[in-house]
Amino acid sequence: MQALLFSFQGRVNRAKFWLVAIVATVVVSIVIGIVFGGMAAGSNSSNALGAMGVVGGILLLWINLAVAVKRCHDRNRSGWFVLLSLVPFLNIWYIVEVGFLKGTTGPNTYGPDPLAAG
Repeated sequence: MQALLFSFQGRVNRAKFWLVAIVATVVVSIVIGIVFGGMAAGSNSSNALGAMGVVGGILLLWINLAVAVKRCHDRNRSGWFVLLSLVPFLNIWYIVEVGFLKGTTGPNTYGPDPLAAG
């Protein structure tokens, strides 16, 4: 699980990409909400709340970026392909490629097929 969420090496299929993107976002958001809610009720320190928000945001960004890069690898593209998601109109091409198209069948430059048995 640690390699899936924090490593930029290897490949992931569409199902894992969407699962991590949705579940990680929801779980981290809920945890941050619980922490913020508990801290807000028991403390007057906005610095602590801000720090927790920054840490949670960085964690969420890292996880989503790592999985997105591995998904690009599954399409036999460099991780730099993720930068297309920041460009208006080209981000549509990015989300179609990464989110909906099948990955490279068999091994590619970035590793073995994640759908291969074994």
